Formats: sequence, C-alpha cells, structure tokens
Amino acid sequence: MAGLLSLHGLSLPSTPKLSFTSSSTQRSSLVRRLGIRCSSSRFPHTSDPKERKFCFRDHAISIALAIGLVMGAPALELPAYAYHTGPVLPDLSVLISGPPIKDPRTLLRNALPIDNKAIREVQRPLEDITESLKVAGVKALDSVERNLRQASRALSQGKAMILADISESKKADGQELLDKLGAGLEELRVIVEDRNRDAVAPKQKELLGYVGGVEEDMVDAFPFEVPEEYSSMPLLKGRATVDMKVKVKDNPNLQDCVFRIVLDGYNAPVTAGNFVDLVERHFYDGMGIQRADGFVVQTGDPEGPAEGFIDPSTEKIRTVPLEIMVIGDKSPVYGSTLEELGRYKAQTRLPFNAFGTMAMARDEFENNSASSQVFWLLKESELTPSNANILDGRYAVFGYVTENEDYLADLKVGDVIESIQVVSGLDNLVNPSYKIAG
Repeated sequence: MAGLLSLHGLSLPSTPKLSFTSSSTQRSSLVRRLGIRCSSSRFPHTSDPKERKFCFRDHAISIALAIGLVMGAPALELPAYAYHTGPVLPDLSVLISGPPIKDPRTLLRNALPIDNKAIREVQRPLEDITESLKVAGVKALDSVERNLRQASRALSQGKAMILADISESKKADGQELLDKLGAGLEELRVIVEDRNRDAVAPKQKELLGYVGGVEEDMVDAFPFEVPEEYSSMPLLKGRATVDMKVKVKDNPNLQDCVFRIVLDGYNAPVTAGNFVDLVERHFYDGMGIQRADGFVVQTGDPEGPAEGFIDPSTEKIRTVPLEIMVIGDKSPVYGSTLEELGRYKAQTRLPFNAFGTMAMARDEFENNSASSQVFWLLKESELTPSNANILDGRYAVFGYVTENEDYLADLKVGDVIESIQVVSGLDNLVNPSYKIAG
C-alpha cells in the first residue's frame, strides 16, 4: 500500500479484556484536529468502559480527506473499526516504505536471536520466490531462476561462516540440514529447467524449512535474563509448537480444523510460558470461541465472574506483564507500551503483520492485566508500515499460526476448542505450575 499514511493512536472497538476505548477529551482532540463535525450522541460516555465506544463509521471519509489535506498525500481509507485513544498523529512523518512482511514463517525466522549475514543471504532470495510466482504463467520461472542462483551462490560462498555459527551441541544437525538444503537447491534447479511451475512453491517451502532449522541451530542459549520479579513464573525459554483442534458448528464446509501455532519464547518468554502452562493444565480444552467479529478471534475467558485463570495455589487470578521485544534491544520491555515510553519509531520483533498473529488480551487501562484471554488477528497489518499500526507496541505478541491460518476467518462464536496440545518444545518450559500426570 505504497504512499499510505500510518497513524499512531488509533484503536479498536471495546470488548471485555481486549478493550480499546477512549476518553471524551481525547475524542474531542481528534475531532478538533481533523475538523470533524458530529453530534454528541455519536460519542456516548458512561462510567462502564465496556460500553464507551467511539464510532468512526460515519466519519471515515472525513478523516481520510483531512489527512490528505494535512499531508498532501493520497487519502487514507481507514477501516471501520478504527477508533481513537492517546496522542493523535504523533509522528506524521512515517510513510510506507515498502510492503510489510506478512508470512508468519518469515517473521519467525527473522525474530530468532542470531546475527549471521551468510544464512540471511540464502534466506532472502528463497523468500523472494513468493513474489516471483505472482507473475502469470511460466514467465515467473525466469525470476525464480534468478532467485535460485542468488541463493545457491550465497550458500556456496557462506557455508563456512554458517557452520561456524552453529552451536557445538547442534553441529551435526546443522550440517545435515545444510546438506539437505544444497541437494534441495539442485532439485529446484531441475524443476525450473523443466518449467514445472506448480512444483516450485512446495520445494520453496521445504528449502526454507531447512534454512529455519539451521538458524534455530545457531541459538546456543537463552539470550537474556528475565527480570527477577517475573523469573519464578512459567517461562518458555525457546520455542514451542502447539496444535489447536477446533470443532466448527453450522459450517457444512468445515467441521474440524487443526491450527498449528508456533510460540516464540525468545521474544516473549513470560507470555508464551504462561500460555504453555495453561495448555498443559488443559485450561482451553472444551472452551468456546468468545469473539469472532471479522477482525479478531478471541477466547480464554473462563465461566464465572473471573476474567482470567485462577491459580489454585493462590486462589487469585494469575496475571502476566505486558511484554514487548524491540529490535535492537537485548531484552523485552515490561509493563509499558512503546507509546507510553515515547518510542514511536521502535520496531517490535514480533509485529502484528501476519494473518493469525497471536497475542494476549488485557484491560486497556492496565498494562499488566493479561491472564488467559488470547486473540488472533484476522487482518494483515492494515495501517502500515510494520510497527506503526494500531496494535504494535501495545499488546504482547507471542506466536503465529503457521498452518491453516486462513480458516480462522471461518470460526464463529460458539465453536469449541476441543484441545490444544504441545507437539514440540515442552522441554523449553521452565517453572511449570502444573503437575504432569503419569
């Protein structure tokens, strides 16, 4: 969306826990700055934050025109769910510089705590094959061939540097993956020579799987110390993969669906650890989907008055802090949004770019109130560039749906999570609070 203006300080409709509301003062500020005239009935104010909503549906065109006039830029078509909270347009200079990365697997590869340029030089041209394949017909294969040459040359020239960065305990596995990568590149060359367009994408996925495996083998140890106040909580010191099986009701085209989710404890160890701990407690098994509005899918609110997980050892709701990892930082930011810290240009390591981005829901006015409610984003970062949209830096991302993510859009309120199971990475969970049966 080249030329699109990015906005800070836009929010979403208010719902329990995943709450995005605004004060009357902030609403008036936005109205004054954007020159919108409207009746007071459009901005009801009640003492219940769950009922205070600021609807832009009738004013989206006015906002777009006002921004266009201010910036001399093409008018921005704001989504109907856009609402105001906090400072209005604190950084109007941030414009689209290029399309955001939307593939969850690419985001996960880029989020690994490694710094090996050689393997990245292999990774990028292989990822670029996706763009090459957007060209119609076999003409796409000419671009794929260039991508392939770049990746093959990068692997040949950088193999020694790649091997040197693989941790000693994983050296054998890394070597095996590199051998498979080299053989796979040769197989892709044959596919291109045979002009077999349909076989390119599956082979690309396979090769990038090898690349991601090599990059994970470069991570020798957990890269930072979790602050002492959170160090005794369940922590995921690494990554874990879970399968979420959902029973879909009233949909003849979809009855059961398994969503594979990769949880990233390298960048959100407290948030991801809390979730894995709840998964092992079977907290989500049998729970219904509680919000499905076309923007997010949300669950995790247990029956009863409590809006989170009640730890039986304390008989109180267990909460986790807001946890945001910024590119360039050595450890996450805890307890504050990036906006509150004035870090408007900071880039989050796990951005809300991908369809199926997974994050913690919380009370709007209490950063450290997240407990068990989680949501999956159904929109691909509509206010771009990355990290300049309405969610980045405000809510803790801790994973991405990597398989069947498109089916999230088919879920409805009342569909039931039959089970969530950890399929790999459970050994990365430390301080588990559950008891492992048997």
